[in-house]
Amino acid sequence: MVKVTVDMDVCQNHGQCVFAAPDVFRLDEDGHLAYVAAPDDALRDDVEDAADVCPLQAIRVEG
Repeated sequence: MVKVTVDMDVCQNHGQCVFAAPDVFRLDEDGHLAYVAAPDDALRDDVEDAADVCPLQAIRVEG
């Protein structure tokens, strides 16, 4: 099982993760990051790509 955590103290809502994994990450109506903490395993590659493109490396993927 994939587990996603985002350090919201580090995240600056750039949204690069949204482009890499739109089924997991999104910007809410206020422009703040929202995400699925336990996405389907089929989305693992997308989630890892999102973590890689995060300019502040605020995303951690486990599992």
